Amino acid sequence: MNFQEFFQSKKFKRILIGVGSLIVLLLVFQAGVFVGFRKAKFSYRWGENYHQMFGGSGNGFMRDFEGRDFIDGHGVAGIVVKIDSNKMVIKGQDGIEKVVVVSGKTSVKKGREDVKITELKTDEQVVVVGAPNENGLIEAKMIRVLDKNNSLRGLFNDLRKQ
Repeated sequence: MNFQEFFQSKKFKRILIGVGSLIVLLLVFQAGVFVGFRKAKFSYRWGENYHQMFGGSGNGFMRDFEGRDFIDGHGVAGIVVKIDSNKMVIKGQDGIEKVVVVSGKTSVKKGREDVKITELKTDEQVVVVGAPNENGLIEAKMIRVLDKNNSLRGLFNDLRKQ
């Protein structure tokens, strides 16, 4: 049997389909390994930084069932301590400073007005709503600047009116 007849035979086509299927299966497996590795890396780094960045007691998680140990992981309410180009440091009501990452998609409001991040100043009271990233920093979705006469309780009353 010569090579030309072998390449045109049904046996060669079956082998070619089998090898092609094996390659596709290996690529799908590799994609699953890649996604799993990324998820594991995110979970590891997020868990490693979560308690440090989002406060809580020094005794570990869930040691205080009176409510003082619960952590506000999706935002922070407090006073602006420092503003860099795309990062802010907010000192929360618990005295813990948290780093907030601001992007172009972040909505910043003062009262009902939209303001730019460059208009914010240190010592202003803010409420930040966002989500933690893999580095343990809060990625801000919305920042609400409070009036100096306003408090957090006043903010919630104001939000109900809107």
